[in-house]
Amino acid sequence: MVLADGDVTLRPIKLRDQGAWREVNQRNRDWLRPWEATIPPPAPWGPVIHRPTYRQMVRHLRAEANAGRMLPFVIEYQGRLVGQLTVAGITWGSMCAAHVGYWVDRDVAGRGVMPTAVALAVDHCFQKVGLHRIEVCIRPENGPSRRVVEKLGFREEGLRPRYLHIDGAWRDHLVFALTAEEVPQGLLRRWHRTRKRESPPPTPTP
Repeated sequence: MVLADGDVTLRPIKLRDQGAWREVNQRNRDWLRPWEATIPPPAPWGPVIHRPTYRQMVRHLRAEANAGRMLPFVIEYQGRLVGQLTVAGITWGSMCAAHVGYWVDRDVAGRGVMPTAVALAVDHCFQKVGLHRIEVCIRPENGPSRRVVEKLGFREEGLRPRYLHIDGAWRDHLVFALTAEEVPQGLLRRWHRTRKRESPPPTPTP
């Protein structure tokens, strides 16, 4: 399954993406480190968990996707891998919800790549998968990520104290959410309208 809009494409992550994924991820270490999940020290009675290799990560993501619990994508911009977006925690029954996590190459930040990618994923979840609610949880200090959901019109619902282990400690996260009823014509369509309003008028030629 491939989702695309203009220069932005979402497609399933693959084992053969390792070289491109690793290059982008390593080049952006300082940019990503404050926002990436880390593994807490093991409890005396708990298992010792190590950070997975790329191949282990992809195999886990694909297994979760095959079980219907996850949609793992890479993000391409103008044909080049620039990041990752994962729809995770897919829950059915009386909830029909999931949460979205993402990261992007700093070199393309500010070009509308991530809002477009999130809008593509949300529309797919609402219109094709049949989910009702999507959450994005973001550290309050993460201004670029907060701007993504604010541009897309996600509602801020509150604070989850010490929600995830990030950059070596348990960190607070703000919860942003959307339900299908809030974007009946699609989030991507709304994002295009917002972007058009925010675009500066063309400079008149002399």
